[in-house]
Amino acid sequence: MSNVFSFTGTVGRDAEVRTIPSGQTVLNVTVANNIGFGDKQTTLWIRVALWGKRAEGKLQDYLKKGQQVFVSGELSQREYQASDGTTKTSLELNANIVDLIGKKSEGGGVSAASAPATEAKSEPFDDDIPF
Repeated sequence: MSNVFSFTGTVGRDAEVRTIPSGQTVLNVTVANNIGFGDKQTTLWIRVALWGKRAEGKLQDYLKKGQQVFVSGELSQREYQASDGTTKTSLELNANIVDLIGKKSEGGGVSAASAPATEAKSEPFDDDIPF
């Protein structure tokens, strides 16, 4: 991979899984990433695609609107003509990593705690440290 773009954001619309004519499975989701602060804050909308076996699992069940995620992969930019004749730009990311990182931001959704995850192993804590 020549470029890696990693960010956190909020899922803007429920993820969709489909199979393309070649037989490969793709999971598509749009993620909002806020940049800046206060009155100067803007939102980047990034189209994320996850391919193959990783797209076939249960991740789609957890990528619902409002869910906070961490995404990492290869970023590309595409230009296209809008219906009004203007040229628009779209940011697209072929993801290698899509992780749930927090609770759903709007009303009672799935939280990362209820999603399948691996437990981190920690070392025993030593209480005899003098400071």
